[in-house]
Amino acid sequence: MADPDGENRELWDAWADEHQAMWNAETDDGGLPPVYSPLPDPGSLDDWQAERLPAFEDLDFVELGCGGGQGTVGAADEGIGTAVGVDFSTQQLRHATRLRNLYGVDAEFVVGDVSDLPLADDAFDLAYSGFVYFMVEDLDAALGEARRVLREDGVLSFEVPHPFHELFDPDTLEFERSYHAAGPRRDKNDEVLHEDIVVFDRTIGELHTALVEAGFEVKQLWEWPQSDDPDDYDDEGAKSTSPELKAKVPRTLGFRAVVD
Repeated sequence: MADPDGENRELWDAWADEHQAMWNAETDDGGLPPVYSPLPDPGSLDDWQAERLPAFEDLDFVELGCGGGQGTVGAADEGIGTAVGVDFSTQQLRHATRLRNLYGVDAEFVVGDVSDLPLADDAFDLAYSGFVYFMVEDLDAALGEARRVLREDGVLSFEVPHPFHELFDPDTLEFERSYHAAGPRRDKNDEVLHEDIVVFDRTIGELHTALVEAGFEVKQLWEWPQSDDPDDYDDEGAKSTSPELKAKVPRTLGFRAVVD
């Protein structure tokens, strides 16, 4: 794996149509494809966050690794000031542009790598990255770039597969590697992702330390879902997100941090 990021870029370009078709599979004829909003719920903001983020209509938002644009379009649909999505896959961005036009919202999409963002310094109040950083070889560079494009008191929110979850064989529910094995490896167990995706396993401590060294203060960390009852989870299809496995360990690890 001489160039894992380059391999992943080529894979996403080749796989974009199939991936977006899977995402939109349940869209009704003539209906809008699904989007989601990665913006924090103003009704649940902690005091530290409420003091830092402007009102939605003044919020400048960037999604780092936006893929097909569902998060960026969802944020723009909330009526924020600026919504920008960045991704290294031109084919994913082709879908993102189409999605933006279908929704008729004001969002901009830019070709770029999260480790070397083609964006100005101090341009955004909130940066979000969903299930991207675990596919990035140089995490320190990516977090440094997130820090650079955020304003003073800006907020970074991101999610990755929970590193403990990734240790398990989804069929046997037994460990298949060490918690301290860093990779890279190809993700073979998650049917939501292409089997040839190159991923990097990092411990919770390593992720926390990387955030601090990039110039952030970690304010929140969440692990979900957190139920021991398989009946609480009704996912079908993807083995790695099976109810049995999610009932044992969290599927997702999330961080929210502010510019220090």
